[in-house]
Amino acid sequence: MKKIVILDFDGTLADTKPVIVKTFHRTLSAMHLPPHTDAEIAATIGLPLLEAFPVLEPMSAGMAQACTHCYRHIFEDVNRELGVPMFPQVAATLRQLHARGLLLTIATSRGHQSVCQFIHTFHLNHIISYVVGAEDVTLAKPHAEPVSKTLAHFSLEPADAVVVGDTHFDILMGRNAGCATIGVTYGNGSRQSLMQAGADAIADHFEQIADMIE
Repeated sequence: MKKIVILDFDGTLADTKPVIVKTFHRTLSAMHLPPHTDAEIAATIGLPLLEAFPVLEPMSAGMAQACTHCYRHIFEDVNRELGVPMFPQVAATLRQLHARGLLLTIATSRGHQSVCQFIHTFHLNHIISYVVGAEDVTLAKPHAEPVSKTLAHFSLEPADAVVVGDTHFDILMGRNAGCATIGVTYGNGSRQSLMQAGADAIADHFEQIADMIE
């Protein structure tokens, strides 16, 4: 029986894609970098910002840091304009899993403080037990470190955990840590990419994961 569910945030719990894409567009403009399509930007979701910007445009580490700083400043404005909703049935399903005695945690490439602010806004503070953000690890997704760090925090084994995410980065992270994985198709990744990454199960709606976790 599983003891812990390690969840991605962007595209799995919350529909952040519109805010992310718009923030990238504004950041590229502000940094006087060439524009990129929505699809090109969306393909980087799941990577830390320091890695995402060089994927879009070759740049030095210093430039990537400057872009990241600019992005985080602009993100606050765009978030106020557009807002970020949770996907349908996320809150209810998380409460159901929590009531079953499962630990619920988040492993994300988003900044730690940003995730915690969203958790507070969504009133999930009492059921999310632990957060690993971008700056909390040396090696980000798809490396196993975010999952391994979470398991070490709770003195748990890979067999105790299931990793849930919407992109191949999440599935590979979970598999690299030796955990079971569930891919969700409504976020930023495709069913095909999740299957190719080796997801153990695929859910089209978040509430379906409750029956997939035993």
